[in-house]
Amino acid sequence: MDGLLLVRKPSGPTSHDVVARLRKVLGQKKIGHFGTLDPLATGLLLAAAGKATRFFPYYSKLDKSYEGRIRLGFATDTYDREGRPTSPETDRLPGSDALRTAMKSFEGQILQRPPVYSAKKLEGKPLYAYARRGKAVEPTPVPVAISAFELRSYDPPFLDFRADCGSGTYIRSLAHDLGAALGCGGHLTELVRTRVGDFSLAAALSLEEIGDLHARGDAAVFLRPLEALLPGLPRYDLTDEGARRMKDGRSIGPDHLTPRSPGPALFPPGTEDVRLFGPDGTLLALARPAPPPALFAPFLVLL
Repeated sequence: MDGLLLVRKPSGPTSHDVVARLRKVLGQKKIGHFGTLDPLATGLLLAAAGKATRFFPYYSKLDKSYEGRIRLGFATDTYDREGRPTSPETDRLPGSDALRTAMKSFEGQILQRPPVYSAKKLEGKPLYAYARRGKAVEPTPVPVAISAFELRSYDPPFLDFRADCGSGTYIRSLAHDLGAALGCGGHLTELVRTRVGDFSLAAALSLEEIGDLHARGDAAVFLRPLEALLPGLPRYDLTDEGARRMKDGRSIGPDHLTPRSPGPALFPPGTEDVRLFGPDGTLLALARPAPPPALFAPFLVLL
């Protein structure tokens, strides 16, 4: 079983818990996920089975969208509602205009400090390992991209928001930093991931639904096959000889494509990685353009 699953994660379990449940339900060990959701969070979790796990470099870097709720008035050590307060509670809260202005200031390329209770690594260990031992650490700020951080509604001390951001952004940190910028403190209370790349939460299935479909033999309903993945990469079809060369890890020339390739002019501008398919329509490998007389050099063979 090889392919991509769109899972509707519930609040409570970790992303690792969801993967463990999928392994049990599907009877397959080789399953992973493309982008962690905190236990508190719900929404879209991309999971991969079998050979699709090798596409991690592509799917883990996709932009994401969220909807959620922030409580202003005090901060917590985990930056969410599950943590301990780290500041006294205040009722001196901003008005809507000041709040919108502060949220707007976080849009664009910014430096963001990861939460100390997170899986971000420091000297080979996750930050939460230091925090749980009471060891003070100072995570290094990292660049993140936030294309939208918008106020949806405001009923003090709670505000509902929508955020579009790049890979690596911590929405908990965004909530904490917003509270700090406003001078009143703040923390995340609810979070739903609604989009990953072109995938929408509306298309996701619960673990129970996936289990029922698998029991009925309807894997095609919940599993997107390898051949449907990475549609943004150009597709090229191999001859029988081309497929044999590819399986041996050898380069592919013009005579190994069907129809025969006219050469480098075939490549769209900016072409980097491409998909190579066998004569039967099976995705065989990912490859990169190679210097003449070759056309492609396979770098990820799926057989």
